[in-house]
Amino acid sequence: MSETRDELKLAKCWVVKIGSALLTNDGLGLRADSLDVWVKQIVTLREKGIDVVLVSSGSIAEGISRLGWKSRPHALHELQAAAAVGQMGLIQAYEQCFQQYGIHTAQILLTSDDVSDRKRYLNARSTLRTLVELGIVAIVNENDSVASDEIQFGDNDTLAGLVANLLEADLLVILTDQSGLYDKDPRVNSEATLIEEGQSGDVELEQYAGEGGKLGRGGMLTKLYAAKTAAKSGANTVIASGTEIDVLTKIAAGENIGTLLTAGQAPIAARKQWLASQSQIRGSLILDSGAVKVLLGRGKSLLSVGVTRVEGNFKRGEIVSCIDESGLEIARGLVNYNKDESAKIAGQGSDKIESILGYVDEAELIHRDNLIVL
Repeated sequence: MSETRDELKLAKCWVVKIGSALLTNDGLGLRADSLDVWVKQIVTLREKGIDVVLVSSGSIAEGISRLGWKSRPHALHELQAAAAVGQMGLIQAYEQCFQQYGIHTAQILLTSDDVSDRKRYLNARSTLRTLVELGIVAIVNENDSVASDEIQFGDNDTLAGLVANLLEADLLVILTDQSGLYDKDPRVNSEATLIEEGQSGDVELEQYAGEGGKLGRGGMLTKLYAAKTAAKSGANTVIASGTEIDVLTKIAAGENIGTLLTAGQAPIAARKQWLASQSQIRGSLILDSGAVKVLLGRGKSLLSVGVTRVEGNFKRGEIVSCIDESGLEIARGLVNYNKDESAKIAGQGSDKIESILGYVDEAELIHRDNLIVL
């Protein structure tokens, strides 16, 4: 047992994500027997004093089965309908399993809008934390019945990473149909070797990630991104096989199961976790080398003098990316001026803002309290 694995025994707040391939019988409805296996393990974790929030896929796959469809549709409205139908069966099944142990459950449906809006983000955070305090198992899923981008591009791996941030969890466990991250695709290469440990955010690991399966939306790459997101709040991540017997209790015991991705960083402030988690970026500020050096090395605010170009169409208070001259995003934050105003003052000193715009709101284009370096 490695020292890092041994530290997992101290984790008291977990987010556990279970993928579609584990929850459904190849898309032909939910596997109630499998659900009960994981529920038993979650009950065991709770008896050890570990709080667990569950992020569960399976609503669309269950809906496809209930509607009698033979394959996953491509039309957005059909996917939304399948999600609405399937969510009923998914939550019903979980509720029945947990009720056997006298445990209440709660359903939480989220979209990217819920975490993009600061107020709704805080509301979701408060709700999840309250449910944990009450001893209720929250079952989180994307609100696929009303979402559009989520079905086309989203996945519950990403959602699980965001939930880990919301809770400031100690550990994110992503259960899949693979034993973890391999250096080659184990489905086609018998010489593939399991990567037992790495660091969240290590871009070199991305070369080993493959595509998702036919039932789910996320591949190994989205799991690496989720681990990177979870690391923002200091959470480690374990990617492991849901078919491994007692996989959750083995992880809790520090056993060498799956791929462990360590956070490798101290937790950042909650507000900056929120900024880092945002996917709805409204525009970009292209920075000169001097501004890049100041942001990366000194943790200062972004001043207009360091901006060479403005892209996108954003309003005051919206999130923009800070891009270096090579096109790499180095930071993001809440901008103090809209797109037209930002373009006018780009490259100019803060002392000239009033003469250019006719007023001055803030001396900084992005204040350091509203900016996070990536």
